[in-house]
Amino acid sequence: MKKQLQHLLKTQAQLFVSTRDDMMEEAVERKRQLCEKRGAEIVRCTIHCQVVGKHVMENEARLSYCAHYQFLIKHGREMYVEEQIEERQAYFLDGELVKDEKVSKTDGEMDSPRLEREMPVDERISYEYNRAKAVRYAEIWWNSYNPAFPKFDVDCTNFVSQCLYAGGAPMTGYPNRAKGWWCKNNSWSYSWAVAHSFRWYLSGSRVGLQTVEVSSPEQLMAGDVICYDFQGNGRFDHSTIVVAKDKDGMPLVNAHTTNSRMRYWSYEDSSAYTPNIRYKFFHIIDRK
Repeated sequence: MKKQLQHLLKTQAQLFVSTRDDMMEEAVERKRQLCEKRGAEIVRCTIHCQVVGKHVMENEARLSYCAHYQFLIKHGREMYVEEQIEERQAYFLDGELVKDEKVSKTDGEMDSPRLEREMPVDERISYEYNRAKAVRYAEIWWNSYNPAFPKFDVDCTNFVSQCLYAGGAPMTGYPNRAKGWWCKNNSWSYSWAVAHSFRWYLSGSRVGLQTVEVSSPEQLMAGDVICYDFQGNGRFDHSTIVVAKDKDGMPLVNAHTTNSRMRYWSYEDSSAYTPNIRYKFFHIIDRK
């Protein structure tokens, strides 16, 4: 079964660099169209498979596995590697592969109640945000999980929060889960782990970590944050951290849930993308 799966992934990897448009699957087409739109090219693609679970019942079997995509991207004279992890399931009947699909996850599984605004206090909470440390953390943990923090099935905002904290952003509001931004003693605020709550915290914080909302992605720097409302319905579903800029000055991001590294910021290659998508671009204030 694993040999069949490896053959499938090898064939799919070849599609990303194929010149035959009639062979393209939807996911491949989204990726290639995004590259073409920004003047980039996928020079090489490899996909590695790691089986994490197996369930067999009579003549049927299901393999749960992680597909590790590595894309060598050429953008002008520059080249870099983008990486992405997909959790997938493959179904077999009488030993033959009959179906393979991505395991979908959304932030809709997590509650996002109304936040309580923290009022400024006389005692100033000062901090210095070290962007290099935040990015270093994002690079170390983009495809793994720091045991010092909780882990969620929908882990994007938890991951970005950890990156900001590693950069020196101060926690506030403990132990009120609807207030501030914190993770302590096996508990956490909604803003720490829920994308929609995080977006509103970044918009309104006047104590501790503070941001400036900017109008376009090229205004962001490494260590800044992008929030995503895929459906355009006002509920934000996803969070990423900027780790680099491409040759046009556009952000490349790291993220969890679908673990990604050096991914183009717009997520137009994502299965969650819709034409109604809305973004929020937050520049972290470096010193308070």
